[in-house]
Amino acid sequence: NAVHQQQFTSLDEKPQFPGASAEFVDKLEFIQPNVISGIPIYRVMDRQGQIMNPDEDPKLPKDMVLKFYQKMTLLNTMDRILYESQRQGRITFYMTNYGEEGTHIGSAAALESNDMVFGQYREAGVLMYRGFPLELFMAQCYASARDVGKGRQMPVHYGSKDLHFVTISSPLATQIPQAVGAAYAYKVSQEDRAVICYFGEGAASEGDAHAGFNFSATLECPIIFFCRNNGYAISTPTHEQYRGDGIAARGPGYGIISIRVDGNDVFAVYNATKEARRRAVAENQPFLIEAMTYRIGHHSTSDDSSAYRSVDEVNYWDKQDHPISRLRHYMVNKGWWDEEQEKAWRKQSRKQVMEAFEEAERAMKPKLDHMFTDVYEETPVSLQKQQEALQRHLKMYGEHYPIDHYEK
Repeated sequence: NAVHQQQFTSLDEKPQFPGASAEFVDKLEFIQPNVISGIPIYRVMDRQGQIMNPDEDPKLPKDMVLKFYQKMTLLNTMDRILYESQRQGRITFYMTNYGEEGTHIGSAAALESNDMVFGQYREAGVLMYRGFPLELFMAQCYASARDVGKGRQMPVHYGSKDLHFVTISSPLATQIPQAVGAAYAYKVSQEDRAVICYFGEGAASEGDAHAGFNFSATLECPIIFFCRNNGYAISTPTHEQYRGDGIAARGPGYGIISIRVDGNDVFAVYNATKEARRRAVAENQPFLIEAMTYRIGHHSTSDDSSAYRSVDEVNYWDKQDHPISRLRHYMVNKGWWDEEQEKAWRKQSRKQVMEAFEEAERAMKPKLDHMFTDVYEETPVSLQKQQEALQRHLKMYGEHYPIDHYEK
């Protein structure tokens, strides 16, 4: 008997294309960029430190909240001293974290201590929360002998193997696919660990971001993409950086679960990161957090932001919507903090930073031989020749160099 193909009406036909999950339509219609209203911004407390919804209050103990505040303000104090240090010619470069302290501390506190961190360059607070001492921050910026990187990196390019913080590299977004690879390795080895990868909204325009997002989704990796959307990529404002609804809106297109949070609300950042971390490990899938914040400082000491934004704009965020003042309001409302404690802590924290600063000022520089080590197990002939050439040069012209400042 002949096999008869079952007949369907056109209304019964279902798409069989392997590349999308959709239905047929018979009307020509393009999808508009604003097909949905803006993704909402999750927050826990308002600008006066009042909890908006008691169900979202993380109810953290007093000592943990005090740690949040002290780390945020200590970072702020360190920034001020090192920024001035660069302006005085003591170090070559610096980048402050003003206004973004809540994104650092809220996210760092929500992670496990062995979760791997891939930063961009403005996440010093994450490393500080994990216990990186002031002395080593200073040693890195001064390229002194105590620097764990042996003085080879430019300032603010921190790293710590012990604290699972991958050393910062200058090129934007290179850390994103690297972080996905690390997360995939954790998945394959069935380790109960996650990776968090920080980047700015400007870096999200790099091709590496696309590659990283897509690989993380298709390989189902336990990673948190943490975008600090601070309004500016150096001098490029967000309205020139993208036309869509920020960075969180890109997540669904890659198949990534996403959320947008108030980055100036340390509790909102904490809640979102903690839940994303839990699910990323339990379900082996990536999460995207877009933390809305504002870069109060210049991009770096090489930038003068007054050329592209007004003083009034900066003052609004500094005076009206700062993550440190918001948390301080919360603590005062709870009866955990007062003006006397504030004055005492400010004095104490500045003393700690100044002591580390003075130690770095006095410290010797690393051995010159470190320029040629730690890349090859056995030094190749080409490097040996360069090292010998340097030694001959210094023997002839050593009086023109401050070689007495270097360890022998």
